[in-house]
Amino acid sequence: MTGTRTSRPADPERDTLDKAAAENFPVAPFFLPRAWRDDLMAVYGFARLVDDIGDGDLAPGGADARLLGVAPQDADDRLLMLDAFEADLGRVFDSTPRHPLLRRLQPTVRRRALTPEPFLGLIAANRQDQLVTRYETYDDLLAYCELSANPVGRLVLAVTGTSTPERIRLSDAICTALQIVEHVQDVAEDLGRDRIYLPAEDMKRFHVRESDLATDHAGASVRALVAYETERAVGLLNEGAPLVGSVHGRLKLLLAGFVAGGRAAVRAIVAAEYDVLPGPPRAGRFQLLREAGVTLRGKG
Repeated sequence: MTGTRTSRPADPERDTLDKAAAENFPVAPFFLPRAWRDDLMAVYGFARLVDDIGDGDLAPGGADARLLGVAPQDADDRLLMLDAFEADLGRVFDSTPRHPLLRRLQPTVRRRALTPEPFLGLIAANRQDQLVTRYETYDDLLAYCELSANPVGRLVLAVTGTSTPERIRLSDAICTALQIVEHVQDVAEDLGRDRIYLPAEDMKRFHVRESDLATDHAGASVRALVAYETERAVGLLNEGAPLVGSVHGRLKLLLAGFVAGGRAAVRAIVAAEYDVLPGPPRAGRFQLLREAGVTLRGKG
């Protein structure tokens, strides 16, 4: 008798949280206190789901749409889904949310006295991705990073009870740097989504046309542009790096990992001679550990 394979029932909460293992940086590493790990995973679940909605990467079948009160046939309407998700976020603060990832987030919000603003920023960034696919200036890109990246660092500080105005400023620099590095790594993937995060004014300066980004390998002009944007990210990483020295213990290890991840990614881009078009250059584990050591020693 031949056995039959049964597929696992859809579990939107678990499917989203499982993606943490594939992220560039440890989301809630084992060395953190259990309470911090639980709360950081709850924040991650929110951030990952809102990005999946904005990128059209939800699991097929419409399970997330049903949980948010959206008809399955409308699950591909990203703006509608983001609106429904924002409405469910509101329930985190005043009633009972529908989606299990937001129900998971609710105790964290209450325990850490988190405010809606950073969560709304992440939703606004994904809404902007549906409406804005090109950025004219570097300042325009920084304004986008203020919504898409900086709230994550602010949430980490809030969860760990270490927020101060100066730490938020330093965290913002690191998060913006990490976002720019990711944009540089993912030029080809983003173009496939009809998005370009390289500022148009810089493309003109380096004589790069959109068609130059759609080739198998980067020419000299594209490499020069990628090098320029990478150096901008390095400057921001260096600006924010003192955040690591401003905290102690296991949080210092976590923040050093974020900075080291950015620096290791930069080294991978440099090692690829700034040719990011075949695919994102990725750093190996040894390089990441090396950069973490350098960052913890306050060098680099």
